[in-house]
Amino acid sequence: MRVLLPVPDHDFDVTEVAVPWRLLTDAGHEVVLATERAGTRPAADPRLLTGVLLGQLGAADEPKRFYQQLTQAPEFTATLGWAEVDVTGFDGLLLPGGHAPGMRQYLGSAQLRDAVRRFWALGRPVGAICHGVLVLARTEDPATGRSVLAGRRTTCLPKYMERAAYLSTAWRLGRYYRTYPAYVQDEVRAALDDPGDFERGPRTLTRRGTASDDSHAFVVQDGTYLSARWPGDAYLFARRYLDLLAASAGA
Repeated sequence: MRVLLPVPDHDFDVTEVAVPWRLLTDAGHEVVLATERAGTRPAADPRLLTGVLLGQLGAADEPKRFYQQLTQAPEFTATLGWAEVDVTGFDGLLLPGGHAPGMRQYLGSAQLRDAVRRFWALGRPVGAICHGVLVLARTEDPATGRSVLAGRRTTCLPKYMERAAYLSTAWRLGRYYRTYPAYVQDEVRAALDDPGDFERGPRTLTRRGTASDDSHAFVVQDGTYLSARWPGDAYLFARRYLDLLAASAGA
């Protein structure tokens, strides 16, 4: 099966891209990256590769290895363009996150939202993690004039996580962890018909799910839509998305 994975030119989250790419590819699926302009070689947020602050807060070693493998894969430079992509040729869509300034190209793109709107209408599996949920929150359903997430249950980057990361690093990094003035959670909840459809998940700041332990990970599934909060959910998110693809193939 073919899965479309849009990314900005730079600053996407290492773990939220590399872990799903690795698990889906290992399962035999084709992952196709898309950037604003076809043929762009994208790049992850460099701070997540070296350590955000004093060598800490970056991606874990395994996701960083997966990212290095991704950069050597043919699909890393054979990217499609958001405006030209034929969404009907894909079985799934994944929307990763990231918080650094380069993410605004992706999170604010009308071209990307148009492609997402067309894919969403197909009823095929859509996964979004962290800031990636903002793309869906901002994508309008033409039939209702509301977000495509209206009426859906979802999670996203919780406000307490975004606030804690910002407050602990602002002395050195300024607004690096505040992509927009509004918190991600507030914008996503405002896009829902019922704010109660937002699920924050268990509180955590440091404990992450891993390749072998999902006890600290959290995702929300609503039909063919799957969402997760942050890089600590990436392994569980990828495995549950594989389940969605399998169910879609057997439908």
